[in-house]
Amino acid sequence: MSMETENVNVTEEVQEEVKEFTSEVKIAGDVIATIAGLAATEIEGIASMQGNLTNELVGKLGVKNLTKGVTIEFDEEGASVHVALSVIMKYGYSIPKVCKAVQDRVKSAIENMAGLKVLDVNINIVGVETE
Repeated sequence: MSMETENVNVTEEVQEEVKEFTSEVKIAGDVIATIAGLAATEIEGIASMQGNLTNELVGKLGVKNLTKGVTIEFDEEGASVHVALSVIMKYGYSIPKVCKAVQDRVKSAIENMAGLKVLDVNINIVGVETE
């Protein structure tokens, strides 16, 4: 009987070690920014994302930067994020409706794909694209 008890204890110890080994997942900010950027550009009325000068130069060299126009800030615990997007809208679309759709899509995408809580999605409209 003591042998069975020892086997159970060993099994419990191994399970505890496995739990400790697999208990942490870290997601890079660029991954969250890519998810946000892709989700935002799926919305009808968004022409493109607007990046900074470095992003524009990289884009002209033919390198696709999926984080262009996206800023991500993690909270202190790293379990939730603040998202800021700089977008260029298409002319003729309702700004409030498009922005609400972008906010909903980005929040949903990050929460579903990364399991992080999205505290806010702020949108900065930096231009309007005409045909």
